[in-house]
Amino acid sequence: MRLNVLFLAVWVVWAISWIVAALWSKRTEAQLPPRQAWTYRILVTSGALLLLLPRNPRFLGTTRLWHIGFIEAHVLLLLTVLGIAFTWWARIWLGPLWSSAVTRKEGHIVVDTGPYALVRHPIYTGILLAAFASGLAKATALGLCGVAVMAFGLWVKARYEENFLSAELPSDAYGAYRKRVPMLVPFLPPGGRT
Repeated sequence: MRLNVLFLAVWVVWAISWIVAALWSKRTEAQLPPRQAWTYRILVTSGALLLLLPRNPRFLGTTRLWHIGFIEAHVLLLLTVLGIAFTWWARIWLGPLWSSAVTRKEGHIVVDTGPYALVRHPIYTGILLAAFASGLAKATALGLCGVAVMAFGLWVKARYEENFLSAELPSDAYGAYRKRVPMLVPFLPPGGRT
């Protein structure tokens, strides 16, 4: 039971700190249309709710599918923390260009160093690592469905973001970056559509 609370605490502390840090951002000059933004927001939020839904015998899909031992649980907690740390590394590296929405900020450039040299969307990569580890530790059907829905939502957001930035930034700045760096999984072959 104590580990369940630790997993939840990691996510809650991350969410609160993430919201507070939103104050540190440049002025938005252009933004993805709201209808497209709602698509990925609904998916990611729904997935997170399914992942964080407490285990309860009254809810279908919340019974454990497998047992997680002490060592495995701690390894998965460590992977969750590492995923969250990776999101913060990327967020700090991006600095005031960060936004929770798909936007072009004042003075926007392609950031391609630090975590952005490993993947084009390191914040999403960190969230996916943390969600996957948390889902495995939770070991419920609804939790795993939540991870899948979150992953799909983040992939949709990444695609929207890539199309938006390709159109908004000068010349082929983002297109060249897409050809050099993988989208979400480090060390995969890069490509414009991966």
